[in-house]
Formats: sequence, C-alpha cells, structure tokens
Amino acid sequence: MRLYLASGSPRRALLLEQAAIPFELLLPSVSEEVNLNLPIEEQVITLALRKAEDCARRVNEGLVLGADTVVLHEGSAIGKPASEEEARVILEKLSGTSHEVLTGIAVIDRASGRRETGFSRTRVWIKPLRKEEIDRYVATGEPLDKAGAYGIQGRAAVFVERIEGCYFNVVGLPLNLLYNMLQKLNQELQ
Repeated sequence: MRLYLASGSPRRALLLEQAAIPFELLLPSVSEEVNLNLPIEEQVITLALRKAEDCARRVNEGLVLGADTVVLHEGSAIGKPASEEEARVILEKLSGTSHEVLTGIAVIDRASGRRETGFSRTRVWIKPLRKEEIDRYVATGEPLDKAGAYGIQGRAAVFVERIEGCYFNVVGLPLNLLYNMLQKLNQELQ
C-alpha cells in the first residue's frame, strides 16, 4: 500500500512515522474557507476531503490522506493564531476551561475511487494559566502554527490537566480512526 499524506503539518507526518506507517508527503493547495452554516463535524470533513482530492489528482495509484483540525471553545472555532498577541488572547480564553478538538480525515483510494471520511472529537482541560506562563510559552514560538495556539505534544503538555478521547486527535491525526478507515478500504498498515 502506498500512502500519500496531503498535509503540510509536521505533526501529522511525525505521527505516521512514529506508527511506522510509510508515506509520501504531498502539499495541498486549497482554499480553507468552508460553509460556516455546516455543523463543525462536516466542516472538518469537507476540508479534509478537499485536501485529499487536490493531492489525489497528482497521483495515479495509492491512498491519499487529508486531514483538518479545529479547536472549539464555547461553541466558537479557534484556528491558528495570526500573531503572538492573538496567541495570548486564545490561551487566556482556554485557561481554566475545557474545549474540544475535532479532526476530520478523508482517505481516497485512487485505484478504486472509493472514499472514506470520518472525524474524531476529544475534550481537553487546560489548567488556569498565569499571564507569565502564557507570555513565556508564546515567546517560544510554538503556539503560532497550531490550532488553539498550543501543542499538547510540546511545551504546553504541562498545561493539560486531562483529556477525554483520542490523544493523537489533539496532535492532529486520530490514528485509530485512520486505521479503521483503511480496514474499510481493505488496506492493512502492517
């Protein structure tokens, strides 16, 4: 099985590597705008499928995997911060509360044309953060390329009190969901 990852996320690539899943990287070039009237689950699946479709046009065979992650806090989607100041504001919102992380994934089998889509939802509780903690974390630069302005697998791990659901989903790729989808496509990873 040849797997193509349609993503620029280094965390998704690292998760596949850690799980010993061989893949080739393709960078999608798609609009990330989506109909905001759709339920959030459909939004992340739509974007994941859009990324997979874009990259699938570039290969003749194999499986193409697209993914999209969003953080939901009090019903509002939080994407990647555009600046350090925006990262601070996001972290202040998340401080002492819980939020949800949703990742949609889509897999396209180029040979058969079959597609599988799905999403994973995880609840994350962040401890109350002091201004100094937020400032020190933002100064590392780590929050700037992550939905929700934090990386659970990085320095922000110490901010997470607990999670309910798939840890790998919060990193950006729910591996168990991917495995189950590949089985539906009659593909095995190992």
